[in-house]
Formats: sequence, structure tokens, C-alpha cells
Amino acid sequence: MNVLKEIEEAQIRLKGIVTETPCSPSFNLSDRFNARIYLKREDLQVVRSYKIRGAYNKISALNTEQKQKRIVCASAGNHAQGVAYSCHLLNIHGTIFMPATTPKQKVKQVELFGKDKIEIVLIGDTFDDAYNKATAYCKEHEFIFVHPFDDNMVIAGQGTVGLEILQQVQEPIDFLLMPIGGGGLAAGVSSVFKVLSPHTKLIGVEPEGAPSMKTSLDAGQIVVLESIDKFVDGAAVKRVGDLNFDICKETLDKVVLVPEGKVCSTILQLYNEEAMVVEPAGALCIAALDFIKAQINNKTVVCIVSGSNNDITRTEEIKERSLFYEGLKHYFLIQFPQRPGALKDFVTKIIGPEDDITFFQFSKKNNRESGPAAVGLELKNKEDLHAIQTNLKMLQFQFDYLNDNPALFNQLIG
Repeated sequence: MNVLKEIEEAQIRLKGIVTETPCSPSFNLSDRFNARIYLKREDLQVVRSYKIRGAYNKISALNTEQKQKRIVCASAGNHAQGVAYSCHLLNIHGTIFMPATTPKQKVKQVELFGKDKIEIVLIGDTFDDAYNKATAYCKEHEFIFVHPFDDNMVIAGQGTVGLEILQQVQEPIDFLLMPIGGGGLAAGVSSVFKVLSPHTKLIGVEPEGAPSMKTSLDAGQIVVLESIDKFVDGAAVKRVGDLNFDICKETLDKVVLVPEGKVCSTILQLYNEEAMVVEPAGALCIAALDFIKAQINNKTVVCIVSGSNNDITRTEEIKERSLFYEGLKHYFLIQFPQRPGALKDFVTKIIGPEDDITFFQFSKKNNRESGPAAVGLELKNKEDLHAIQTNLKMLQFQFDYLNDNPALFNQLIG
């Protein structure tokens, strides 16, 4: 397969269907990293992610007989929207399998774009669960399966993002950062750059809790992860695609892992500083800049912002994960002495005047000298934690620090 030729053909096929999204300089990020940072805004795409490119390229290229059959796909959200919109545009019926954990906002968007041409099946906890059900269903009924990433036509469609970047950024690009889930976008875009901009350093970015590509590249073969953190749902799969792995092992210079908490901090930062609303996967590449900042000094860098399908109901979780990562949110199990003034001492002598109690659940035991309380604190400065722990010991408050005890934390707080 001549990947670049297929991508150029895909660009022609997608003309008038997808939006040529801007690749704009970010002045805030450029100042912060002393670099020339450009953002490829696929969050502004017609279905608010790049996934429409691969889905439409694949489905529109089917022959007449294939188009008369039902289209089937599995997706955590964005690919589903691309397939749904493609089915609507091409007047083809489709069945879309999505994890039951998919944010409601994404499910509603799939319904909106597909209208009466699609039906949705919510099943399983992860993309892999939905994928297994979808492929079995497809095989049973001999329908057409549209893979979200492990397909040459899908890879070619996603690769058109790379062609646009090179057409839009006039200066030589030193670094290109691409989010990786199953690897469709990374395989397509890196194939373009490897030929047309071979000097560019190609960096894939994965969430720390779902490092399927990095683990596979390090092992020299595809590795199926036993478990993953599903938070960055658009880039959290247990297994990358075969085609994607084969391409990425030849094209990528590096894969950077980003903690989920850092992703959350970046989402909030982009909203506050850039007025951008992005989903967790969409923030991955920008979050990764902190981990390569020494390398990109005075360089030209492009970050692909892959999507903006975020669910507002996740806002509190995003804030919480960000505060944990920044060292500003802490939970304790504290034995309060059952004496008058114990709570007052805690407020006035243990925590600082700018620290906030965000969670307090007290259980008084009348037949004991002390009662346990689960306490959540939001600190003004992360350095205050040491002083709080010191003050607790000085005033003889027995306590357990729950941030480092996930089993007890989940039992009491989660």
C-alpha cells in the first residue's frame, strides 16, 4: 500500500464533507514554552473530532453492493459520531456499539448526527467490550464492519490532517505531537510527515493509564493491557491496531505518557486561558508539552487537538483529578478527641487560614474517647500539607492519609 497516495486520494474524497480546520498559533503556550506552538483544531471539525475523516473515507469508498448492507462499528464516542454522520450523508443504515460507560453527551451526539439511519447498542465497560460484541454481531449477519483505527481506508482518512498541517504552516515544523488511542491518527499523519517533512520529530502521546502503544513498542510486539484507566475515553484502549502498530514502529520517534491529572489541569487551563472546550483526549498533546519543554525551546511545534466532545457532567471529576495532581486536594481519616474544642482546634490550629474543608463526615462513638471523621481539604499551596500533618501530630490527632491508601479512600470517599 502506498500510504501517502491513499491519503491524497482521501483528501479529494473528503472535499466538501469535512472542514479544513485551522492550524493556529497559541500565543499563551508559545510564551510559556518559549517556542512557536501551533494548535491543529480538529475540535472544530464537523462532528467535533477528526474521526469523520476516516469513517467517511471508508464508507463512501464501499461498492454498491456493500452500501446496501448494514454498517457496524464499535466506538467510545467520536468514531461513532463520524460513522453516524457518514451513514446519514450516504443514506446507509448502521448499528453502533458503544461502551455503557460512554458519556451521555457523546451518545446524544451520535443520535443527532445519525438521525434515523442508525441504532445504538450500549454494552460493556470498555471500548474492547463493545468491539468484541460488534464484531461478533457483524460476523453473524455478514454486515460491513468499519474499524475505528485498524483499517487502511480509515488510516488514510485520518492522515489528511497531516496534509492540511503542512499546507497551513509555512515554516519548517520541528515537532509534531499526535494523540494515540488505537493509533489511526498517528499512523496516518506520521506517514505523511515521514515522506513530506522527514526532519520533523514525530511524538505520539498516550494517557498514563492506557499506554497500549508505548508498551507494545517497548516490547517490539503488540501487547494487550490487562486493565486501563478509562478516563481519557477517546484514547483509552487495551490494544492498538495491527496496521497502526506496524506503521508507528517505523515512523514515531517517541511516545510520551501523560498522567490523567495533568490532562485535567490542561482542560481547565485551556478553558480559562484560550476559551477552548476540549475533551480529555483533545488535551493530551498540549499536556505533553511540559514533559518535553527542554527539547522544544525556540522550536516550531504543532499539537493536534483531536476533539471537543466533553460532557459537562464530568466537570467535578475533572476538577478533582486536577487538584489531586497539583497536590492541592487531600483526604484524611482523623480520630477527633471527644472533648470540647477539638473541632475548633482543628480549624484554627491545624489547617491554614486559606485552606478549605471540602468534605467532612463525622461518626461520633459515645462509648469511646475519640470519633473518626473523613476530612477533605483543598489547600492554597501544596507545601502546606507538611505543616498540617505536623500540627495533627503535635495536637495528638491520630490520622491516616488517604491519598496514599486507595483501598481505604474508595471505601470512605469514593
